[in-house]
Amino acid sequence: MPESPFDQHRYQVRHDWGAEGLQRLAPADVVVVVDVLRFSTTVTDAVARGESVPLDAAAHAVSLNGAAVAQAADATGAVVLLGCLRNAAAVARAVLDVQHERGARTSIAVIAAGELAGRAPGAALRFAVEDQLGAGAIIDALGDLGVDHTSPEAAAACEAFRGLRGAVRHLLTASGSGQELLDLGRRDEVLNAAAVDAASVVPVLRDGAFVAL
Repeated sequence: MPESPFDQHRYQVRHDWGAEGLQRLAPADVVVVVDVLRFSTTVTDAVARGESVPLDAAAHAVSLNGAAVAQAADATGAVVLLGCLRNAAAVARAVLDVQHERGARTSIAVIAAGELAGRAPGAALRFAVEDQLGAGAIIDALGDLGVDHTSPEAAAACEAFRGLRGAVRHLLTASGSGQELLDLGRRDEVLNAAAVDAASVVPVLRDGAFVAL
């Protein structure tokens, strides 16, 4: 495939939105799918309890959009990880471990899943601030480990998280996605998702299911 000005191929750490954004980027060795409310967070917590979470079951129960990104990433042959605010630092360490195992510079695509602006087929992707913050947290953690050759898109997400880290709890509860869950009586889920680096497990997609890396 010819290079594109939008594929971020010049950079080790790349960032875009949704399955279309993943397709827009140059192929990466590692793809981190970020769907904070609730796909990535829910699966991370389940894997931390020792569970194996089939991708199809997670998609049905939690998020079609986050699962669609994971499926698209799996089809590229990349290592597919799930990231969120709760495990941002752990994801960065896992990426570094993958790079050490490969013994070569490893490209990373951090994909914010976003939300669908409707349930009908073909619904447009909606910007979700929680996924922007989650992606930024992971990119920031990668930078802390020296993996900091980031695209402008990735750098902007990183700085958004850095500047707003102290307000993450408020931002998640006040966001559209957070308000939707609060209206359903799921405030505890939103607050759980806002706990930065509270989890040390990193889900990886293997043979159609997420397990601990």
